[in-house]
Parts: sequence; C-alpha cells; structure tokens
Amino acid sequence: MKIGIRTWILIIAVILALLAIKPSFQSGALIKSVDADSQAFEQGLRQGQIIKQINEKEISSFEDYGEIISSLFPSQEERRIDFVTDQGSFILFTNSSPEIVVQDVPSTNIKTGLDIRGGARALIQPEETLTDTQLQDLIEISQNRFNIFGISDVQIKPVRDLSGNQFMLVEVAGATPTDLEELVSKQGKFEAKIKNQTVFIGGERDIVDVCRNDATCAAITSCFQVEGGYACNFQFSVFLSAEAAKRHADITAGIPLDSTGQYLQEDLFLFLDDVEVDSLKISSGLKGRETTQISIQGSGQGATQEEAFRNTQSDMNHLQTVLITGSLPFKLNIVKLDTISPLLGDEFIYLILLGGFSAILAVGVVILIRYRNFKSSILLLSISLSEIAIILGVASFINWNLDLPSIAGILATIGTGIDDQIVIMDEARTGKETSIKERMKRALFVVMTAYLTSMVALLPLYWAGAGLFKGFAITSIIGITAGVFISRPAFAEIIRKIEDKK
Repeated sequence: MKIGIRTWILIIAVILALLAIKPSFQSGALIKSVDADSQAFEQGLRQGQIIKQINEKEISSFEDYGEIISSLFPSQEERRIDFVTDQGSFILFTNSSPEIVVQDVPSTNIKTGLDIRGGARALIQPEETLTDTQLQDLIEISQNRFNIFGISDVQIKPVRDLSGNQFMLVEVAGATPTDLEELVSKQGKFEAKIKNQTVFIGGERDIVDVCRNDATCAAITSCFQVEGGYACNFQFSVFLSAEAAKRHADITAGIPLDSTGQYLQEDLFLFLDDVEVDSLKISSGLKGRETTQISIQGSGQGATQEEAFRNTQSDMNHLQTVLITGSLPFKLNIVKLDTISPLLGDEFIYLILLGGFSAILAVGVVILIRYRNFKSSILLLSISLSEIAIILGVASFINWNLDLPSIAGILATIGTGIDDQIVIMDEARTGKETSIKERMKRALFVVMTAYLTSMVALLPLYWAGAGLFKGFAITSIIGITAGVFISRPAFAEIIRKIEDKK
C-alpha cells in the first residue's frame, strides 16, 4: 500500500517528537547549580556536569551523592574530596558540604512538575491590589531570595483567577511547606536598632555586602551540649553603606560605657519581622565611630550535634538572605499550601500509565470485535500512541513541566482521539452510496467541529483556579490540535486506502 502525504506527515512528526524527548541512559548525579563564589566553582565544577565518583565511590543517583557527602561532614574538619565527572576530575579541600545542588540524571528531556518529583507549592496573594509592574517586581525579589538561599529548582509565576484576583504561584521541587512559609509568607523585614533607633535595615540601601562563603568571615564558630540537646553559634560579617555607618556613629556617640569599660551601656538589637532575634554587645572602640563592617551573631539548636549544626547553618543562611535581599515590598497571604511526596507521584504515574495502556488495549479489542478487522485495531492503537509521543515531544521542546493535571489532559486527549477515530471508521463503513472520499470529508468535518467546541471549553481552564488547571489545558490543546491536523487525517487516509482495497 502506497504511503500518502498525510501519513508521511504523521511519521515525520513522531520522529521529531522522539528526537525532542531524547532518551538517555546515563547514571550519576547531575549538577543543577554551583555557587559562583564557592571553591567548587573555582576548581571547575559547573552546572550540567554529571558526578560519577566521589573519593573513588560510585555515584549512580543523587541519593548516593547525599549519603557520601553527609558521611564526610559530621563535623567541621577539613577534608579532601575527589570528584570524577563526565567532563574531568576535580579536587576540593573543604570543611563543609560543597555549595552545589544535584539531582538524578534525567532519563529523557521530559520535565516533570513537583506533583511527580515531590516538593511544595504555595498559592500566595498580596494583601493589596498590585499593578502588573509591581507584581513582576515582587516575583523578581522572591526569585532572588530563593536563589540566594540556595534553592535553584524553583518556579515563580503570576497567575489570575477568572475574577481577576492576583496571585503568585510558587513551586519548589524538593522543598517543604515550612521552607516556603519562611521565605515567602513573611516580608523578611530586618532591622538593627540601638536605643529603639534604626541603625540599618536589610537590602541594598544599607547593606553593601554580606559575607557568605568565606570561612574567615562567615562560619559556625562552636557547638556545645545544652539541656535537651546541642547548640551551635554562628557569626558572619556585614558591610554597611557610608550612610548606615554614619547613623551608627551618631547614635553611639552619646551612649556611655558600662562598668567594665569594654562595652557601651546599650546593645545592638536585631529584629526580624518586628520580632527580636538577638542582641549584640557594642565594643567601646566603636563608640561614635563610622564603621562599615560589623559582625552578626546567632545560634541554633538540635537534638543531636549534627542536627544543631544543620539548623544553625539554615538560620544563618536565612538571616544572610534577608540582609542581602531586604524585605518583600508587600505583605503576602498564603491562600493554599501543598506538599507532594515524590513516592506518591511515582506510584500515581505508574498506575496512570498502566491504566491508560490497559484502556487503549481494551478499546482495541472492542474495535476488533465490532469491526472484525485486525488491521483497523492495530492502526487505532498506533495512532493513539503516536499522539502521546507528539504531546510529550512538544512538551519537551517548549520545556513544559508535566504535572498531574497535564497527565489528565493526555488521557482526555486519548479518549477524544479514540472517539474521533471511531467516527471516521463508522463513516468509512456506512453510506456506500457515496464515495469513500466524500465519507472521509464528512467524518473530518465532524472531527473539526468537535475540535473547535473543545477549544472553546479548554481556553477558560488556562486561567481557571488561578492557573492550577493550566497543565490540563495546555496538554489537551496540544493533543487535540496535533490529532486534528496530523494524526486523524493520516488515520482517515489509511482507512480510506483499506476500504478502497476491499
């Protein structure tokens, strides 16, 4: 049977889709990001490299990477780490975990949302109505806060519901709801006060720089046992602007010394979101002096020394982040906060794939019984699978993250496609008084009418639920569009040739 032009278009579309999906069979831990100020970056580790070995131990997944790195740093002792990647070998000497973020090597170019990978999602609404520019500024500041805090796999986008209400949708793979709540639900307003007078605040206006990745000016200084567990202290340097330094000098100039003569009688109090988080003694040598460098101190606790160390590191990073980025320009309310287990996502995907394949197979059996034509049954199954391949290929090409609503859209597309193919097959086998060509035109007219109706119904879903149904709308639109203009014309062409041959 000669292959027609519409069938060739379908074959070419499927081949291009498979190239876009691009299956991979590599193992290891893929580097997603490397802190530009870190030793790892200086030694040559870069985003996109795949870690194969650490200290001669094989790395086949990011879990292997986490276990090995955790075993190397129960304390602050400096250690040598030998990295072997797909692009060479690198050596680090460090007393803490390398400032890199890794993930499993993707098996394909298909990107999945946090519904499948696991993580947290928050739907956040500003307390006041914002202009589009203000909302974009809020997103940029929030994105910067996540980046500085070391969370690179984050998506923040503006969304609206059908009533026009503004929201900010934040999705972070691998995070917890607590992480999101700490970083975006609070303004993060930092103030340092002496005698209830503000010396400096977080942000670019008063903060020139914050020491973060240099052990000489930012470190956990000590860990010790306390009642109920352990505690650790941290300390890092903050570099003030000239204006903030002058305010410090003006305020401290009139404060007398305490009885020891080593400190001023007033302390420097640190406030985060109007809650006092710490207080620092002011050295007598800083009285009335315009100093641009001060030291911030704090502590963290945990049931074990390792937990106390991690909590203290997290508290220090959080405080550094707020000092660098400043406060969010608007107060925010968390409307919806979700956490997704990656195990739930994996199990759900497995069940969806199993159910979808079983459904397609069952339909093929029904078609075989109904039409008593093995070729038609195999053709229907092949067309359905080709539509799935085209959807996944387009999603890979446009870097669309497939989440559970997206998968639901794919299943809906399969059902719609099978309905259309049955219409085409029925038209091909009835109305013998007209030519097969005319019957195929009539069938494709019905398919096109159904397509336009579906488009009208799907477009509002793109904005409905503040964008939470966008995945369903996108994949459904891709699927039915590819079906109407590529796969179903090819199906009609092949069916016509089969009927002509009869």
